[in-house]
Amino acid sequence: MKQVRTVLFFPPESVEEPVTYHLISDHGLRVNILRARIDPGKQGRMVVDLEGDDSQLAAGLNYLERIGVEVKPLTTEIRHMEETCTACTACIPHCPTGALSVDRDDSWAVAFEPEKCILCLSCMEVCIYGAMVLGEE
Repeated sequence: MKQVRTVLFFPPESVEEPVTYHLISDHGLRVNILRARIDPGKQGRMVVDLEGDDSQLAAGLNYLERIGVEVKPLTTEIRHMEETCTACTACIPHCPTGALSVDRDDSWAVAFEPEKCILCLSCMEVCIYGAMVLGEE
C-alpha cells in the first residue's frame, strides 16, 4: 500500500460533492482527513492522507480531477510572502507553535520562522491577503 498526503482545493461547484464517500467506496482508498475547511457554495480545502495501491490512487486522483478538485502534494514548507503581507497580525494568534510573531525590531512586521512550522495551515485560513502560501505556489 502506498500513502500520499495531499491538499484538495474545491471550487464552488464541487464543494457539496460526497468526495470522501466516492474515494472510499468507489475507489477503495483509505482516507484520513487531517484538516478541512469547507464553505458550502463557495470553496473548500482539505488536507488528506490517501492510502491504496497504485491503481486505486490513480483512479481516485482521476475522479477528483474529473469533478474539478485541484490536487496538490502537501509540501514541507509554507512561505510568507512579505510583499503581500500587510502586517495585520491576524495570523499570529492562530499559529500553535509560535512560528509567526511580530518583529518589534523591524517596524512591527510579521516575522515567520519556518523551522517552527508544523504545516497546520491555520495561517493560510485566516490570511485574507494570501501572504501565507504552500511552498510550490
